[in-house]
Formats: sequence, structure tokens, C-alpha cells
Amino acid sequence: MTEAFPFLPLLIPFAGMLMVLAIVAIVFWFKAREKELQFHQDLRIKEMEHQRRMKELELEVEKVKAAQTGSRAA
Repeated sequence: MTEAFPFLPLLIPFAGMLMVLAIVAIVFWFKAREKELQFHQDLRIKEMEHQRRMKELELEVEKVKAAQTGSRAA
């Protein structure tokens, strides 16, 4: 068998190492993807909180403007 495929004794350990590297790469990719998704989720939550605060500030500014125009009219 080895006469037909002289490189076979070298190919099997090499393929085994490649398989281990592939598994490690896949696990690393999944963990990195999970971290990325968590980061995007956190960023979206912060963005929504920011928008809520901006709306509160806009309402506060409108109240102050209304109070100022009311005191000027009186």
C-alpha cells in the first residue's frame, strides 16, 4: 500500500493536525461571533437609552419655553 502512496505516512499526521487546527478555529470563531453579537446588543440598548433621555430633555425644554412664554404674556 505504501508503494502506491509513498506520502501516506506523512499525510495522516498532517491531516490530524489540520483537523485540530480547524476545530480550534471554529470554536474561536463562534466565541468571537458571540462577543460581537453581545456588543451590538449592548450598543443598541445604550442607543435606546440615549434616545429616551433626548426625548425627556426635549420635553423639559418645551416646558421651560412654555413657562417662559407664559410668564412673558402675564
